[in-house]
Amino acid sequence: MTTLTPELRDRLRQELPGWLREDLEFRQWILNIARGEFADRVETESRFDRLLEELRRDREAQERKWEEQNRKWDEQSRKSDELWAEQNRKWDEQNRKWEEQTRKSDEKWAAQMAENLRLHEEIMAMADRLDRKIGALGARWGLLSETAFRDGLAAILEKSFGVEVVNINDYDDEGLVFGRPDQVELDVIIKNGLLIACEIKSSMDKAGLYIFSRKVDFYERKHQRKADRRLVITPFLDPRAAGLPEKLGIEVYADPTRMPVD
Repeated sequence: MTTLTPELRDRLRQELPGWLREDLEFRQWILNIARGEFADRVETESRFDRLLEELRRDREAQERKWEEQNRKWDEQSRKSDELWAEQNRKWDEQNRKWEEQTRKSDEKWAAQMAENLRLHEEIMAMADRLDRKIGALGARWGLLSETAFRDGLAAILEKSFGVEVVNINDYDDEGLVFGRPDQVELDVIIKNGLLIACEIKSSMDKAGLYIFSRKVDFYERKHQRKADRRLVITPFLDPRAAGLPEKLGIEVYADPTRMPVD
């Protein structure tokens, strides 16, 4: 193999272009030698066209994939929007039902409360009427019982024991008993010069004790006669009056189970 010297290389660079232009056989010979190492224009253009075609097919395939993916995304987005819209519709419907149920419950509760209030007021009115009737009946029964007991006791004492029972009914001009002029009624029992002032009541409280004491004081002052004993006969003595009878000098005869304990 001949070594390519610098002189020869320089001469080839100078002469080779002209030889290729002028000598067609020599140019073909050079092309045949170089074809094994370099592709000619046709082959290069063919390879380039194939590469462009492959790139075009790859791009179209990629575009189809992107279009398919976008279509899937659009479909998924549409389904999601429909799902959210349906869910929102269900929530709105549930909220409407809750609001309706709450409104009905509030109305029912308000109606029930109004009915309860009406029944309470009706019951209280009935209880008030009943209390007034019972009170009136009790007061009437008390008065009747007091009169019956007083009359019965007077009959027993007068007929069986020779005791004089006198019902005193005087007018208090000065208002010593009640704080204003009024009639004053008092029962007295007289036996062998002994005078007992007596009060028979269905119940007795502090005010009743004070009034009875003033009645006796009024009698003593008016008739100039001292009562030897002051008696109160009652089935019920108000617990708040405990200790007062002793202070006023009054003897109380009452139901032992309902007597106040000092």
